[in-house]
Amino acid sequence: MDLIKIGKFIANCRKDKNLTQEQLAEKLYVTDRAVSKWERGLSLPDAGKMLDLCGILDIKVNELLTGEKIDMENMNKKSEELLVEMARQEQINNKKLLTSMYVMVASAILFYVGIILLACVTLKQGPILAAIICAATVVLVFVGFYGLKLEVDAGYYECEKCHHKFVPKNYFTALIAPHMNTTRYLKCPECNKRSWAKKVMSKD
Repeated sequence: MDLIKIGKFIANCRKDKNLTQEQLAEKLYVTDRAVSKWERGLSLPDAGKMLDLCGILDIKVNELLTGEKIDMENMNKKSEELLVEMARQEQINNKKLLTSMYVMVASAILFYVGIILLACVTLKQGPILAAIICAATVVLVFVGFYGLKLEVDAGYYECEKCHHKFVPKNYFTALIAPHMNTTRYLKCPECNKRSWAKKVMSKD
């Protein structure tokens, strides 16, 4: 999606309605700075605000997300293009989440090993060494839990039996599941069978 194009479209539609940024912001219960960011192409409205924005500007969601007015002849084509683009963006975002997870967990492990080795070499046995080891372990466990959250949020798990793509009902389900890297032994909500569900980036 072209955020600059969408931003200009929002600004033009707002002006067509003779609204200032402040007036539009009041109608949507957001700040005028948020509206300014949309119009400069720095961000998109939250999903919860999109329908309200479209209602105020008298445009369709497809038009908002493509940044242009769409006639009925091109509506289906534009809708298909938009769905493809949104799927592509979802895949890119999911890959970024998974990459962040790998980088964060690897960094935490290196930090943990490094701090433990340094503490063992420079300190004698005692309460300070024990405190450092405990603190480093707590940090590692915290990063591990957050890494799991990023993994679960990034895309879907694909059932080995029926190939249904799904997200676990909660993080605890993923946490206790046996796993090999990002492939987890999970129960599929579609076929109700357990299998080694591999991580995929999109539902397509």
